[in-house]
Amino acid sequence: MKQKAIIIGAGPAGLTAASELLDNTDVIPTVLEATDAIGGISQTIRYKGNRMDLGGHRFFSKNQEVMDWWAKQMPLQGARSKDDILLRLDDKPLAPGGPDPEKEDRVTLIRHRVSRIFFLRRFFDYPISLSTNTFVNMGLRRTVQAGFGYLASVVHKHPETSLENFYINRFGKPLYQMFFEDYTEKVWGVHPSRLGADWGSQRVKGISVAAVLKDMFNKATKRKEKQGDKVETSLIEQFIYPKYGPGQLWERVADAVVQAGGTLHKQAEVVDVHVENSRVTDVGYRMPDGSVVHEPCDWLFSTMPIKDLVAALSGIDVPEDVARIARALPYRDFMTVGLCVKKLKIKNKTKIKTYAERVPDTWIYVQDRDVKVGRLQIFNNWSPYLVKDYENTMWIGLEYFCTEGDRLWQMSDKDFIAMAIDELVKIGVVEREDVLDACRVKIRKAYPAYFGSYYELDKVKAFLDGIENLYCLGRNGQHRYNNMDHSMLTAMEAVRNIRDHVAGKENVWNVNTEKEYHESKSE
Repeated sequence: MKQKAIIIGAGPAGLTAASELLDNTDVIPTVLEATDAIGGISQTIRYKGNRMDLGGHRFFSKNQEVMDWWAKQMPLQGARSKDDILLRLDDKPLAPGGPDPEKEDRVTLIRHRVSRIFFLRRFFDYPISLSTNTFVNMGLRRTVQAGFGYLASVVHKHPETSLENFYINRFGKPLYQMFFEDYTEKVWGVHPSRLGADWGSQRVKGISVAAVLKDMFNKATKRKEKQGDKVETSLIEQFIYPKYGPGQLWERVADAVVQAGGTLHKQAEVVDVHVENSRVTDVGYRMPDGSVVHEPCDWLFSTMPIKDLVAALSGIDVPEDVARIARALPYRDFMTVGLCVKKLKIKNKTKIKTYAERVPDTWIYVQDRDVKVGRLQIFNNWSPYLVKDYENTMWIGLEYFCTEGDRLWQMSDKDFIAMAIDELVKIGVVEREDVLDACRVKIRKAYPAYFGSYYELDKVKAFLDGIENLYCLGRNGQHRYNNMDHSMLTAMEAVRNIRDHVAGKENVWNVNTEKEYHESKSE
């Protein structure tokens, strides 16, 4: 008889695991998804003909296996997309024989990477650069303070016991206070002095003032410094993106898994994971009618939050220390307000050509202290096909970070949307009369947080690794702030272990531990 795997979660890690099992092993997967949506935080929300990407997902990876995997699911465009046609642009490397996005849906688009910081009601480069525009926007006083602050950080390094010290060591205190302190506290709800430096080393990695200076020098001289097989890196300038957002790709993968012989249950909440003799024997899940189904398995892939996984274990003695740490693991929840507007008040002043002088950004990081919104997404710039009326409206997302049950979370949709509109009017992004429609979406446990009992996570990890046929995958499954490609790679590594009869799990946990900044590429 063929072996059976149960996969908890139909997000990128879970669906990649299911697909890889079917393609590379004789193991048959059953995917259990607690909600009615496919893709986890990578799902696409539909609202009155508009589509919303939660969190924003650039399809870019340094890992060629992941890039090839995406291309297999959805091929690259071979003709111009709607926005390029309107602008009469022909500057993208189209795939010969690739699908036409104006005629076909199964297609990924080539998009320009443009993200900026909105601070002091002005735009700054993201990551922060040492351009003339930066100095002009900062003003003479702040620029002088930033320069002396950086020099001080070169002379005196702080012990990297917190994210605050991590940033100060790389940028100096004034730049840290301007561009990192308040935004970081918006995201996590705690001051950077209470956050672990390892979050910075994972997400920011090689970015610093020294790295910015080096990048400027390389670009100015147009030289490439070879170091063995390595060359200098720069920020990615393009990425690929599904025509209808990330959810379109994961919905396609889910359909392919079912067609290939796998099983998918939606609204199937896992409530029991039974363990005997250090192996998971069966999984109990609650169906929409309230009944609990128990299903045996040979393998279990879990992408559910670690705190929920440990709480669901039965048949095994969970050490009190492990239970305490897992129970207290912190998470940050997330809300997006989708806003359909006639136009934005801010205009394009870059050299990038855009339709109707719209700003070219996909993301805008809002650093201003007097508003709670953390980021803005311009969905028109992710894909023109996310917007029902691309030529006459703009569809934007206002991202808020919160904790389930707090004041923001408990506000009614009506009151929260009103607050969001007020904030955009306040910082000069929209005119109130230009707002046409709005909606709000909540996502629980969107971001595993790096404080509190997180510092004792290794004890929980060691305990879970002792369950022989259990693999913890993805962002919540490992309590690690993985990008989408990293979550996929944890699944690929786990399936390889099963295929090759590898007992250890170190390769699965070691995904996303490289020291280079994720959004950079070899020249």
